[in-house]
Amino acid sequence: MKTIIQLKDIGRSYKVGSEVIYALRSVTLDIYKNEYVALMGPSGSGKSTLMNMLGCLDTPSKGEYILNGISVARMSDNELAEVRNKEIGFVFQTFNLMPRLSALENVTVPLVYSGINKKDRLQMAIAALEHVGLGDRVKHKPNELSGGQKQRVAVARALVNKPSIILADEPTGNLDSKTSEEIMGLFEEIHKQGNTIILVTHEEDIAQHAHRIVRLKDGLVESDRLNENIITVEKSKLTVDSKQQTIA
Repeated sequence: MKTIIQLKDIGRSYKVGSEVIYALRSVTLDIYKNEYVALMGPSGSGKSTLMNMLGCLDTPSKGEYILNGISVARMSDNELAEVRNKEIGFVFQTFNLMPRLSALENVTVPLVYSGINKKDRLQMAIAALEHVGLGDRVKHKPNELSGGQKQRVAVARALVNKPSIILADEPTGNLDSKTSEEIMGLFEEIHKQGNTIILVTHEEDIAQHAHRIVRLKDGLVESDRLNENIITVEKSKLTVDSKQQTIA
């Protein structure tokens, strides 16, 4: 398997007054192409800091992050911006949608930064929304959508540039259990299509959807194991049918 992410002795510390806070102490980790990995840990374990590192949103205080064979520390600001826009798709707990924009306009945002012309942007965004079962909600604004539909828009936005890596930070944190299951079913489908998925969660049942579970504690990797009891979402439980475009 091809290694796409290598973390070597990654640490992240912050100085607060005279005190040094260690968010990550030492994390060494390899993630392979088309893996489905859950990063777990209690509050303060360092999982969100690690997610920010993986997404090139923060830089380590020590250690080396190699992405697709290139050391992130050697990338220019422009190269980092391009990686964040094209190589990595982000899905957040709070959706991070722009309230005044329609679902379609929200999904086109990464394409604007990619310099893609308007006609192609619209076609790509519509295809991404159809892919997540929102083909008939393209003109709706976030306040006209349910929580599950908002997260589907966020997933479509993460997918629209066809990134190789999807980073999902507590993607079901604001959703009820039924909708959470539907979103996890959507991630399963995305994984089957070849994407590498890295999921941050503190919920055991959500982590069990992943094929590998990395547990963090006090800024260190406590355990790193393949998941022998993977939970999958039965097709019959999903209300979204990609052909019929019905909505959860």
